Amino acid sequence: MNNYILIVFDSCRYDSFLEARPATLRKLGRIERRWSYASWTAPSHYNLLMGLMPHSSPKHTYASEYYKTGFLKFNERLGGSGISFESMVPALYLPPFLKRLGYKTHARVSLPVLNPHTILNHGFDSYKLMPKHNDFRAMLREVQFTEEAPSFYLLNAGETHYPYALADEPADSWPKLSGVHGVFKHLDAHAPGGKTRRTPMNARKLAELRQRQVDAVRFLDRAMEELFDQVPANTYITVTSDHGELFGEDGYFGHGPIQHPKVLETPFVEGKIR
Repeated sequence: MNNYILIVFDSCRYDSFLEARPATLRKLGRIERRWSYASWTAPSHYNLLMGLMPHSSPKHTYASEYYKTGFLKFNERLGGSGISFESMVPALYLPPFLKRLGYKTHARVSLPVLNPHTILNHGFDSYKLMPKHNDFRAMLREVQFTEEAPSFYLLNAGETHYPYALADEPADSWPKLSGVHGVFKHLDAHAPGGKTRRTPMNARKLAELRQRQVDAVRFLDRAMEELFDQVPANTYITVTSDHGELFGEDGYFGHGPIQHPKVLETPFVEGKIR
């Protein structure tokens, strides 16, 4: 069986990914434009761990046929055979299914909404919220393999999530966008009159934020070289995003309660290192 690594560039939109010209990631295969099943981090990761990779939104195809093809792809990812939707029953969740196949299962996540106390931590041998939300290289230092059993890793990289900062960048230099920065501290605050507060958007600042996401992809692409150097030959890697991001298009910023193509549009590339 292959080792299998699922890497999620959190909030990374497809065109930011392409603009970064990721040379290392192209070694895995062709970069595809796909669509997320959800527009927010937690539900999207749940879908991914169900085996529902971002889809290609195929026309003239029954959804059931598409799901069947998608699950059969795990035969290639895992280097096995006989893997289908039915084989994942009853849990319909990758980690316990992989454990039944003899895998050691691990997760290293960057975003607090994915912390080990959530339902996502089901069927993992180890599951850790990293000390920093933006230190992918520290995450890679915890990836280890054994000859006794194949390994599965979920790696959630936070550099491409707001504020699009790298680990060596001082926190006091990170961008602070009004209405977004420190949002978790104020989620319980009541809006006056029960209405959502509207925040004026600065087009120049939003353009800078999008460029920071592009730069974060470039950084992650270089860091992937370190992963490629350490994985055994029988390792299959999938790199994608949980959802996209809005940088002012049509008056939107961010993701979540937003229905817009750029929120659902994601990059997707996978394969083995040759």
